[in-house]
Amino acid sequence: MEEKSVKSRIVSAAWRLFYDKGYDQTTVDDIIELSGTSKGSFYYYFSTKDELLGTLSTVLDNYYDELNSTIDQEMNNYDKLLYLNYKAHTMMEEKINIDLLASMYSTQLTAKGHRHLLDQNRVYYRLIAGIVEAGQKKGEIKSDKSIREIVKYYALCERALVSEWCLNRGGYSLGEYSKEYMSIMMEHFVADQKPGR
Repeated sequence: MEEKSVKSRIVSAAWRLFYDKGYDQTTVDDIIELSGTSKGSFYYYFSTKDELLGTLSTVLDNYYDELNSTIDQEMNNYDKLLYLNYKAHTMMEEKINIDLLASMYSTQLTAKGHRHLLDQNRVYYRLIAGIVEAGQKKGEIKSDKSIREIVKYYALCERALVSEWCLNRGGYSLGEYSKEYMSIMMEHFVADQKPGR
């Protein structure tokens, strides 16, 4: 567990510095200093600073873990999905440099090996699947599609919103745009409930 926290600290510090100083101006020494780790620890996990570009999924998963621990458990599960989307996209807009985000997405498109963003074992996928499953059991989310199909569609919508935002060079608020359009994209999955929904 301790080893994972060292890696997480390095990753979190790196992305904070990439946002504040820019990727090119951030040095390995800066990352080591901010993370409170050592050179040995850094090079144990990463051969170069470039390797950190593939760790955005770790940053996002840490944030999803944080959100999951603070979310109102009484909230309707469909609303939880929209809430997580809004919070994650707002965080991306405020804390992740758009050029790095676009670069990371493009490298995931051309990567020959493992695509971290699509790893079904990520916290992200497990969290969304759990919410969809709970929502289906409570009759808040329709059951005409499998959990896996709904999660895949949800992730597709999230990536589309981020990709479009990157294409538009961040010319509008990703969080606010997602808040408005994710509900439209997901509305098929809302179970018919009491009036007012």
